[in-house]
Amino acid sequence: MNQNTKKILILGAGMVVRPIVSYLLEKNYHVTVASRTQSKAEAMTAKHKNGTAIGWTVDQQDKLDQLILEHDITVSLLPWVHHIMVAKKCIEHKKNLVTTSYVKPEMQALHEKAIDAGIIILNELGLDPGIDHMSAMRIIDQVHAKGGKIEEFYSLCGALPAPEAADNPFKYKFSWSPKGVVMASNNDGKYLRHGEMVEVLTENLFKNPLSVTFPEVGKLEIYPNRDSIPYIDIYGIKGTQTMMRGTFRHPGWCESIDAMKTLKLLTTDTYDFTGKSYEDMLCMLIGETNSVNIKEKTAAFLGIPADAHAMKALQWLGLFDNKPMNRQKDTPFEITSDLMIEKMELGCEERDMVAMQHVFLASYPNGKKEVIKSSMLDFGTPATHTAVARTVALPAAVGVEMILSGDIKEKGVHIPVIPGIYNPILDKLEEMDIKMVEEFGLPESDIVR
Repeated sequence: MNQNTKKILILGAGMVVRPIVSYLLEKNYHVTVASRTQSKAEAMTAKHKNGTAIGWTVDQQDKLDQLILEHDITVSLLPWVHHIMVAKKCIEHKKNLVTTSYVKPEMQALHEKAIDAGIIILNELGLDPGIDHMSAMRIIDQVHAKGGKIEEFYSLCGALPAPEAADNPFKYKFSWSPKGVVMASNNDGKYLRHGEMVEVLTENLFKNPLSVTFPEVGKLEIYPNRDSIPYIDIYGIKGTQTMMRGTFRHPGWCESIDAMKTLKLLTTDTYDFTGKSYEDMLCMLIGETNSVNIKEKTAAFLGIPADAHAMKALQWLGLFDNKPMNRQKDTPFEITSDLMIEKMELGCEERDMVAMQHVFLASYPNGKKEVIKSSMLDFGTPATHTAVARTVALPAAVGVEMILSGDIKEKGVHIPVIPGIYNPILDKLEEMDIKMVEEFGLPESDIVR
C-alpha cells in the first residue's frame, strides 16, 4: 500500500495534538482528527486536502467502531481513562494503536489478546513517558555492552516556562493539561536512593526537594515522580543502588505548592462554599471562625513568616481576597486549580521549555567508574508549537510512521525500550532538533546531590 493511501485516526484535539497532525499531513498521509469539539479538530487539520475533522464523543461507541475500521492505525490522545476502551476496539478490529500515556495494569492485561490479533499497542511514546525511556535505554544498553553496571540512575524531566516567562511567584505557567498538572501534586512518591527505599507520602511530596544546575537555565528543583521502583526491571538495571524519577521545577513551585497542600487547597473533599469569598474558604480550611487578619492566621497555621515566598504566592493568586467565589458545593482543588489556570496560562507570545536530564553512575569490571549525563533543553516557538507539544507528539508521529512502514514488527502491548524501536525514533527526532546531549567520563562528584 502506498503511504499516501494510508489513513490515520487521531482521537483528541488537546494542547499537544497539533504537531503530530502537521507532521503526518506533511508526509501525505490521510489524517482524521476526532474530537468532542469539532472546531478544535478543524483547527488541527487546517483545511489540508488530506485532513478530515469530525465531531465525536467517547460515548459514541458505534461511531468509534466505524472510524477504527476505516483507518489503518489509531492514535489515542484522549485522557488516559479512555485508552482501555479504545484498545479493546483496536484488538477487535485488528488495528494497531499508539498512545503517549503510562501503561496501566488493565492495558498490560491486553498483551496476549493484542498478540492474537496481530497488532501492536505501543504506549508511553511521548516525552515523559517516552523520550525519557528511549534516551535512558540508549545509555544503559551502551554501558551493558561494555560489561558495565548502572550503580545509580536519576531520570529528571519538567515542562516549564522559559526563564524569561517564569515571572510569577510559582515560577510556572501551563503549557499542557492544567488540571492534570495540579492533580499530579496529590501523588505519592517512591524511589530507591543509596540502597534505601524511600516512600514519600503526598503531604511530603514537595518538602526537601533535590536540585541541579541545568545548563542555560540555572538551578532547578526536583521532586519525586510517582513510583520509580518498577523501572529497575523495565530498564534492566537490577542491583542499582539508586533509581529515582523526578520532576523539574523552577525554585518557588515546591515551596508554594507544599503550603497549598498543607492548607488543604488541593483536596478533592467537597464543601458547601455558598456565599463564600476566597478568604472565607481559607478560614474554613484552617479552622478559623472569621477572616480578620487572615494572612497572619494562615502564616501561623503554616508555621512560616508572613513574608515567606509561599505567602507571596498565595496572595498573588488571590486567596486572601474578600472576593466572592460564586461557588456552591465544590472542592478546594477545583476552585484553586481554576484560579491557577486563570492567572498562569502561558501567553501566546511566551516560550515554554522542556528540560530533561538523565544522570548515571556506571561502574566497569576494571574498577573504573564514571558519571554519564544525557540532557535535552527544548524551547517552544510561540508562532508554531510549544516545546511540550513537540516533544510529546513527535515521538508518537514517528512511531506511527514506523508501524505503517513495517519497521516495527513487535506485537502485543509495548513501551519503547527495545533498540529496534528507540534508536530509529531518537535518530529521527534529532533531525527535528529534539536531541539529547550525552556527556561521558564525568567525575563522581557530578552525581545528583
